[in-house]
Amino acid sequence: MKNTIAPSCAFARLRKRALSELNWLGHWGVGISHFQSPHRKYSGPPIPFPIQRFLGGIQSLRFSIRPLCLFFLSKIRFQLKSSDIYSMAVERIFKDEASEEKGERARLASFVGAMAIADLVKTTLGPKGMDKILQSTGRGHTVTVTNDGATILKSLHIDNAAAKVLVDISKVQDDEVGDGTTSVVVLAGELLREAEKLVASKIHPMTIISGYRMAAECARNALLQKVVDNKADSEKFKSDLMKIAMTTLSSKILSQDKEHFAQLAVDAVMRLKGSTNLEAIQIIKKPGGSLKDSFLDEGFILDKKIGLGQPKRIENAKILVANTAMDTDKVKIYGARVRVDSMSKVAEIEGAEKEKMREKVQKIIAHGINCFVNRQLIYNFPEELFADAGILAIEHADFDGIERLALVTGGEIASTFDNPESVKLGHCKLIEEIMIGEDKLIHFSGVELGQACTIVLRGASHHVLDEAERSLHDALCVLSQTVNDSRVLLGGGWPEMIMAKEVDELARKTPGKKSHAIEAFSRALSAIPTIIADNAGLDSAELIAKLRAEHHKEGCTAGIDVISGAVGDMAERGISESFKVKQAVLLSATEAAEMILRVDEIITCAPRKREDRM
Repeated sequence: MKNTIAPSCAFARLRKRALSELNWLGHWGVGISHFQSPHRKYSGPPIPFPIQRFLGGIQSLRFSIRPLCLFFLSKIRFQLKSSDIYSMAVERIFKDEASEEKGERARLASFVGAMAIADLVKTTLGPKGMDKILQSTGRGHTVTVTNDGATILKSLHIDNAAAKVLVDISKVQDDEVGDGTTSVVVLAGELLREAEKLVASKIHPMTIISGYRMAAECARNALLQKVVDNKADSEKFKSDLMKIAMTTLSSKILSQDKEHFAQLAVDAVMRLKGSTNLEAIQIIKKPGGSLKDSFLDEGFILDKKIGLGQPKRIENAKILVANTAMDTDKVKIYGARVRVDSMSKVAEIEGAEKEKMREKVQKIIAHGINCFVNRQLIYNFPEELFADAGILAIEHADFDGIERLALVTGGEIASTFDNPESVKLGHCKLIEEIMIGEDKLIHFSGVELGQACTIVLRGASHHVLDEAERSLHDALCVLSQTVNDSRVLLGGGWPEMIMAKEVDELARKTPGKKSHAIEAFSRALSAIPTIIADNAGLDSAELIAKLRAEHHKEGCTAGIDVISGAVGDMAERGISESFKVKQAVLLSATEAAEMILRVDEIITCAPRKREDRM
């Protein structure tokens, strides 16, 4: 690093010294016009003796040599002045605490940041991937144990601009298809790792981008030729969904009971009847028992208790879901003082408040309901009024809970009750109290939205339950997307080797420097099965060599079987993946790598300070 910095520093010192000397000469009135008119009388400040000798030497030169010296002097002076003007202009554009990196330095900073993020999460890839512990430094020092790429990356505070691009594509991948969040970051990192070598070989970034685009299109077409669609056969399609769910859960905490949870996920998604709205599927976490004790329940479960004196069972329920204040039976006067001359006046104020609340309760009862669910608290007096009317009143339900309850029962959340005909009520066949472990919950069965269901997760601790919920949510997202786009591929590194083979053949047919970029794309694709093998503690070089040889055979279905530690038949092992997930990983990683490759300057500006107007 010293060898690269020292010459630039030496040049800067030389330029600064030359500028100061020329400015000093200009201060004494010595310029090109002085040399062109030697007989002009000088009237400036006194010239030091060394300068007089220097000027005398130039005056003594022949006429033929002097113009050459003057031309050389003027050129040096002009070049130094123009570069100085540029640097001064840049300093004027950027305020204090601002910096810029250009060219190779900017590109290298982008490459290093993106590759560091990819290296951070690549150990979580595959069935034998490891978990990360994320500990918060804030209040409570919360701890999260996970191997989900999106969860890890969104918890980090990152300063590198290129690394933030990879974090964003991981979030989009999670929102779009639910799985492949680690794969997309790792593939983008490998593409940039290969691009760094090509840039070092003097290949222009735009040439690399053009080659990557050709390779991505070729890889996508290779996948399209290998997809399988069994949507016409319901039994085979359900079998495909089970295989996809088990493959998704294989790299999660639920891998030991993946058959059980895959069945839960498939049953829940099949109830949606093609809808991708996962709001109808509720997940409740209850510590205790083991993960195998988790179950799927039809209907909706609200994590609340039925109050004292309330009916414990209601059939053919008419439900009013509301978000309104039910605590006005209390005297609330803020920042004021009330003076009364007797306790009877206080009683009159309280009586007026109670009468106001009684009127509000009567308006609610007038809707013809037998169940009232409120987002806010219900105080003692209105609760008594509801109990006397035989109405089940549920208070302080969480907002997500009442939104989902309104959705599944077909009702709407109300806040005013003057016009009963404008309020849409929810309906269900039965409301009853159930026990899960040692907790009491309220079960709504026979809801209007028939596809609604609840998955109850049991586990040893909150950390286990949180990671189980993330894992199950990924499986549900992938399955819901597969129901719409039913194309299926084999897994275990098989798609990457298929794509790498086709991209290699394209590179051999492509002339020019683009072929190097296409070959680099193929090597980046092959890195995915290599990392899966490395994370399983296997000899990746040996396995990838065998796998590459197998894929030169017609109709090959070989992939990496990390359980047996060898190359295996993915069709026999039942390892399948959704085409939509693989396509999203391929295209998102390529676009992210292209965006970072286009960068040739990074400008970092300090936040604008508040100006003091006083």
